[in-house]
Amino acid sequence: MPKIDPTARVENSAGLADDVVIGPYCIIGPHVVLGAGVRLHAHVNIQGDTTIGAGTEIFPFASLGTPPQSIHYKGEKTRLIIGENCHIREHVTANIGTATGRGETRIGNGVMMMVGSHVGHDCLVGDHVMFANNATLAGHVDVGERTFLGGLCAVHQFTRIGQQCMISGLTGVREDVIPYGNVLGQAGKLVGLNVIGMKRRGFTRAEIHEARAVYRDLFFGEDTFDERLERVREKVSTSPFAAAVLAFVDADRKRALCHPSRGVIKEA
Repeated sequence: MPKIDPTARVENSAGLADDVVIGPYCIIGPHVVLGAGVRLHAHVNIQGDTTIGAGTEIFPFASLGTPPQSIHYKGEKTRLIIGENCHIREHVTANIGTATGRGETRIGNGVMMMVGSHVGHDCLVGDHVMFANNATLAGHVDVGERTFLGGLCAVHQFTRIGQQCMISGLTGVREDVIPYGNVLGQAGKLVGLNVIGMKRRGFTRAEIHEARAVYRDLFFGEDTFDERLERVREKVSTSPFAAAVLAFVDADRKRALCHPSRGVIKEA
């Protein structure tokens, strides 16, 4: 049966796997579900309709499943879902969704959230994303798998970040970021590709050279962005990078796309 410190407060209707460990002074609400092997250190607060996946470890003063920081939220039933084998450090916060959004906030498997990081309502965070200290997502943000969010970075609401991006520390992200993009600056701009991450994922030298060529074709030149996009579209059959970027761009054209700070002469 679960191991619960006598100082913890756990509602009777909470769903706990048999091997859950709940440390001193934790507070667990009535609609919380904790999967197999979940471990809560001291002073963890979990509320709302929140599900924590197997093997996830949560450190002191994390607060999960609390209401959205939205003036439009009126107490509707929404939820927070956190995947398996996540590592959630001190003072992390993550809110449930809103009825006008997805209705849920979802964090994938194997996610690392360092001290003070925050996931706002209705966010969708992919597997193996890493949040450095105090990295912050506003509401309705999508983050692709294996992206790294640097310390004290802040991502604007409704922004999309593709898979395996690198968002540098102290960067403000206001525009959608293509997969494998590397973003830097107070008003974040692309400064190239996350080549280190690509190498770690097994990209060959030839594939990285091809990705760099596609990146140049897409963002540098005197013609319009849409014209450059069509040229890149011709490379989809031979370039996995081009295919990933085009799928990302085509999925949602409502928001502006993050560009390099130089080299883009004329926008479509």
